[in-house]
Amino acid sequence: MASSNFSNDVLSEILSRADLKTMKKCRILSKECKDLTYESSFMQLCSQRTTTMVGYLLQSLQRNRFDSLFLSLDNPDSDRKLTPNFLDFLSEREPVRILATVDEGLVFCCTTQFGGDKFYICKPSTQQSEVVPSPDPRYFTEKVGMLVLGSNPLWFKIVRLSDSMHDQVEHAWPACSEDDSDDGFDDGCYDHRQYHCEIFDSKSWKWSQSDDLILPYYEVFNNKPTVSACGGLHWLMYNMEQQNNNILSFYGDKDNWTTSSLPDYVGRNDRHSTNLATCKGRLALICVDNDINSVDLWVSRDCSHQIWIKKFRVNLESINGEIGHAYVDSLYNADTLFITGPWTAIFYNFKTGKFRSTNLPLDYQNPESVYFIQSDFELVRFKP
Repeated sequence: MASSNFSNDVLSEILSRADLKTMKKCRILSKECKDLTYESSFMQLCSQRTTTMVGYLLQSLQRNRFDSLFLSLDNPDSDRKLTPNFLDFLSEREPVRILATVDEGLVFCCTTQFGGDKFYICKPSTQQSEVVPSPDPRYFTEKVGMLVLGSNPLWFKIVRLSDSMHDQVEHAWPACSEDDSDDGFDDGCYDHRQYHCEIFDSKSWKWSQSDDLILPYYEVFNNKPTVSACGGLHWLMYNMEQQNNNILSFYGDKDNWTTSSLPDYVGRNDRHSTNLATCKGRLALICVDNDINSVDLWVSRDCSHQIWIKKFRVNLESINGEIGHAYVDSLYNADTLFITGPWTAIFYNFKTGKFRSTNLPLDYQNPESVYFIQSDFELVRFKP
């Protein structure tokens, strides 16, 4: 036991002084290295020793204006960033809307200007940015995700799913006829939903049109940001007809889509909320009970997402009085949940029972979206 503790202490001293890229590479050396780098004490030590920026970008929508702020548990100087102007280096006049992030520190966002939106890829820690060509403006964006496939040189892809009302009407009821119903809109006519799929590849620095994504009509996206894990992008889907959840995934190495049905004990819809997250690099599900007093954390055993292991059951009764109606957004590290409530955000370490509560600005009664980000301060080259 003493030998094991000594080994962990030595590993912590070494890895907490390594740069972010090196530290992440060391996770594949052993399970001990991997587990250590996700512990809350290690993340705090690493952030202080290497000036790593780690925390959440919160986005608020008020009066058709998007604002964003950065909130951190491990960066002592984060208070100076706790303002609605965190991304103002992109545009001082136009509000910036965050569309997707990756924990390597990149943010895909846009500003709404006269004549159309302007899109950027940026790295907030270094205040670098590059204009990205606009995707097809004829369609309404449904979901956006970003995936980093290489770091030296930087290689990333952005996936955009979009539709238009005309497309949905045209493709959702192909079987309708005068005999089906008087108005052509009865349940028997519903067939599927069809989404346009565009992929931006940083190697070519342009968008390409992929095959349309066809989903059952009763399959709908939840309203949370895309989750990146196991080399892919993942969205939690809800089947309104079967009343259960499943997962839609995109893998950037082959540009292919897969769907995964969740086991009944994980995918059923008898909870207050179910949310996708990551846990130690794997895909996870945060399931909050109806009484909002406890949360179960399930982790996928492999990238097929067919077998799930229940890792923790966390009691929330001790902090419910702090934020009232809470929403568990994600897992900040191996033992800390990030929870938002009316004008409040909490980092809750469920192993120690300790928490840190932060009052949010008035415009953040209920954040529109929450994005995890972990970044170094090294300059990057976006374009090839």
